[in-house]
Amino acid sequence: EKATDGSLRSEDWALNMEICDIINETEEGPKDAFRAIKKRIVGNKNFHEVMLALTVLETCVKNCGHRFHVLVSSQDFVEGVLVRTILPKNNPPAIVHDKVLTLIQSWADAFRSSPDLTGVVAVYEDLRRKGLEFPMTDLDMLSPIHTPQRTVYSSNSQSGQNSPAVNSPQQIESILHPVTLPTGRGTSSDVPITPTPEQIEKLRSELEVVNGNMKVMSEMLTELVPSQAEPSDLELLQELNRTCRAMQQRVLELIPRVLHEQLTEELLLINDNLNNVFLRHERY
Repeated sequence: EKATDGSLRSEDWALNMEICDIINETEEGPKDAFRAIKKRIVGNKNFHEVMLALTVLETCVKNCGHRFHVLVSSQDFVEGVLVRTILPKNNPPAIVHDKVLTLIQSWADAFRSSPDLTGVVAVYEDLRRKGLEFPMTDLDMLSPIHTPQRTVYSSNSQSGQNSPAVNSPQQIESILHPVTLPTGRGTSSDVPITPTPEQIEKLRSELEVVNGNMKVMSEMLTELVPSQAEPSDLELLQELNRTCRAMQQRVLELIPRVLHEQLTEELLLINDNLNNVFLRHERY
């Protein structure tokens, strides 16, 4: 309730990240947070509170795991809560309307390859068939939807054992505010992009996130013995695989459209490296 209090002038990111920690660290966290967020959205005529709740929801999806994703990607929630919120009879402001559609679109794209997360895909495709226009997407989509757990596998050279490398809230938050660069899905997906120097810099910082995920995934494939691996390590490996595949989709969308030779070369190299690590994962 504090994170969605109507008296807040803007998002309380520290509190939002604390909510993510609770979801990740407690057994009932995903269900409790899901119910609380749903309660703040359903029937709420204070659209400022609804917008804050949607931001909390978006943050949790980007920073929490599969248990939370299963709940929020269900057709009942997406159609019965999110879509219902923006029905014309509720007269939602444009910012709420676009936020809901952007979330649905990004989740549908990210979860499409996960069989138990495709409820949102069905809703998205149905809305598209009905002629609903979705907002233009941007490079925010390159930011991982499937975010690996806060404790990321790393090799401890001194002990020979695995130890967690913990991402700080500042590192996580930096991923929440990536570059804005239109990819034109709202119009034509073939519209070329001429990025500004600032956009190039921000995109490269996002590509570092991709490289970081690839590096961790590659290290795990090297270090882990399938028959001896802990279930938590295997779960993280699968999460990384989903993350990298979602990222590759963004990279492939950008390669033919970015009008910047050096950046295109970097995108092609990352795509090749992703294919290599996916091949290793398939053989694992």
